Amino acid sequence: MKLNIVKYRFLFLALSAVLLLPGIVAMIYSTITYPTHTPMKVGIDYTGGTTLQYGVKENISNEKLSDVRQKLEQGGISNPYLQIININSQQNTDLKSILSIRTKFIEEGSADQDKITNIVSGEFKAPELVQVSSVGPTLGMELFKNSLIALSLALLGIIAYLTFRFQFDYALSAILGLVHDSLFVCGVFSLLGLFYDVQIDALFVTALLTVIGFSVHDTIVVFDRVRENLKYYSKKMTFSEIMNASVNQTLARSINTSLTTLITLVALYFWGGVTTRDFVLAMILGIAVGTYSSIFFCSTLVDIWEDRKLSTKTVAQ
Repeated sequence: MKLNIVKYRFLFLALSAVLLLPGIVAMIYSTITYPTHTPMKVGIDYTGGTTLQYGVKENISNEKLSDVRQKLEQGGISNPYLQIININSQQNTDLKSILSIRTKFIEEGSADQDKITNIVSGEFKAPELVQVSSVGPTLGMELFKNSLIALSLALLGIIAYLTFRFQFDYALSAILGLVHDSLFVCGVFSLLGLFYDVQIDALFVTALLTVIGFSVHDTIVVFDRVRENLKYYSKKMTFSEIMNASVNQTLARSINTSLTTLITLVALYFWGGVTTRDFVLAMILGIAVGTYSSIFFCSTLVDIWEDRKLSTKTVAQ
């Protein structure tokens, strides 16, 4: 059974709008309401702050985590972000869990750090401070700028390559596909930040760059097949028919490649470390939507573009 991508192209564009709209609304709302005026809730990598990790000799429940967060807020620690990191039972230690506390930038050994330690000591028996890491506000802003530069350079390089390898309309469609995928991932994380207090960090940018590379690779495979088929069938078939044939010829390859990658990522999400869970989630979302966009979004954009060029030529004649 062959998919008729071109026939339902406006349906696929409408589906893309449905996927993107909630996230775009969430990003606009977040930009207005967050003190940082960012479309997503950013972590200490970008705002500056301190992370303190305490090892405890018991398993920490979610109810206990809520109690600790409430005590910290009552003690004057603003907007603390708490995580539970489970320790592998095979490790040679009597610690069962690590309580990670992110908060505003504080000096090591300061009164605020002592206050946090005292609150944690009141909730757990003999907690052990295992790590303190801080990022200053200036360094955080510098890292944020560098992340934007990295994303911009990646997009410019992709535009240049695709324009040279194919045509500008193909390159434009691929770039719109990358924007589509990036907006979807950022929109989901914006929603997660609003409802579940999920923060993004430098790993999120790494995941986004990886998703961009994966997505454009999938799109190039489809476009390459279109270009090959145009050489042999341009006089026998319409462009829409060639596009449909090309997508169907590469469909199994695209799905199989993405599926094997997603199986690995899902395993990492459920059985990997807590610290990389958001990174893996961004990868899962990006690769899933990237596979969709390369097949159903970018291809339909090229077909619409070619239809308009053909209509313009017909009118001109």
